[in-house]
Amino acid sequence: MKILAIESSAGPASCALAEDGRILASAGAHTGLTHSQTLIPMVDAMLKNAGVSIREVDLLAVAAGPGSFTGVRIGVAAVKGLAFAQDKPCVGVSTLAAMACLADGLPFDGVVCAAMDARCRQVYTALFACEGGEVSRLTPDEAIPLEELEKRLISCNKSIFLVGDGAQLCYNTLNGHVPGLILAPPLLRYQQAAGVAAQAALETEKAVPAERLQPIYLRLPQAERELRARQGEGEKRGTAPSAAAPNGKEC
Repeated sequence: MKILAIESSAGPASCALAEDGRILASAGAHTGLTHSQTLIPMVDAMLKNAGVSIREVDLLAVAAGPGSFTGVRIGVAAVKGLAFAQDKPCVGVSTLAAMACLADGLPFDGVVCAAMDARCRQVYTALFACEGGEVSRLTPDEAIPLEELEKRLISCNKSIFLVGDGAQLCYNTLNGHVPGLILAPPLLRYQQAAGVAAQAALETEKAVPAERLQPIYLRLPQAERELRARQGEGEKRGTAPSAAAPNGKEC
C-alpha cells in the first residue's frame, strides 16, 4: 500500500511517500513561507522525483491535529482536495501519535511524552509507553497546563523521552523537577510526515472519503473563546457583546 502523508501542524511542513513501512521519498520546508504556498508544490515535486503518480497512491494521510489552527486547516484541506479529485480514501491521525511513532525501534524503555506548545504555559500532549522498541498509547491527546504535565510525568517514575515542538519548553521548565527527562535530538524531535505515514499504516481501518475528513481541535480558537467569554459577561450585565475578534497572539 502506498501512503502519501502530509504534516503541516506547526512551523515546518513536510510530505512523505511510504510503501509497506518503507519511506520511498520525503520533502520538507521551514522557510517562513506559509504552508499554503509550499505544501502542494512540495508534494508535486516529491511525487515527480519518486516517479510515482498521485493515481498510484492508495491512501492519503494528514496530521489532523492538535496543532496550529491555521496549519492543521491547510493540511486537512490539501488532503481533502487531493483525495476528492482522485476519489481516494484519506485518514487523519493524531499529530502527537505521529511524533511518538518516530521513537518506534529506539533502544529506549520508558515513556515518550509528545508535546506541542499551546502557549500560555499550556501544552498539547499525550504519553506513550516505549518498551522493547515498541510504542503504545498511555493517555489521550489533551491540552493541559505545564504544572499538570509535571505531576503526570513524576507519577510515571520512568525515564521520559520528550518529542515535539514543545519538547524544549518542557525540558527547560521541568528539568530539575521531573527526574529522568531526555530531550530528543532535533532529527527525532519535530513533527515529520514520515511519522504521519507510519501512524496512518496502523489506522487504515479509519479511512474515510474526502468529505468526511475533519481536523482535530482540542480547544476552540482564541477568537471564539474570547467571544464566548465576552458574551457571558454581556449576559451578566444585560448588554450585547461586540462580535469583533480580538487582536494579539493566540493563547
